[in-house]
Amino acid sequence: MTKLRHDLQREAENGLGKPVLKGIRWLLLKNPDNLDDKRNERQRLDEALKLNEPLATAYYMKEELRNIWHQPDKLSAQNALDEWVKKAAASDVNMLKQFSKTIAAHRSGILAYFDFNGLSTGPLEGTNNKIKTLHKMAYGFRDVEFFKLKIMALHETNYVLVG
Repeated sequence: MTKLRHDLQREAENGLGKPVLKGIRWLLLKNPDNLDDKRNERQRLDEALKLNEPLATAYYMKEELRNIWHQPDKLSAQNALDEWVKKAAASDVNMLKQFSKTIAAHRSGILAYFDFNGLSTGPLEGTNNKIKTLHKMAYGFRDVEFFKLKIMALHETNYVLVG
């Protein structure tokens, strides 16, 4: 989305299109439910999408892709993903066509999410990062057993590791 918006902004010829596209990067990436009406975020986003068809296509395709994670089972997710890939490949936006090939290549990995009831590796990766930070902080530890104890006690800490 960011690269497409940037390219479209660069191509904007008239004086109206450029200011509308400028500063909407986070609005394009933000969950639509979290757009702040007090700051006119929804209005600014709608205005930008009305002015630029490729941007609107990419935005709505992004939202449709997000809905795949909310499918009740693997079969419906598979159907939704296949349908999304077909739509993206048939679109007029080259970046979407390229991305559809990437999604198709990683299809089995994406659908594996449904094999494990939506299990994510996010918490594991977070713990690994905490261990890496602890390791950097612990460069003076002489005892490997003490380092192991510190790793096991990571989940009990109420502070953020700074390294």
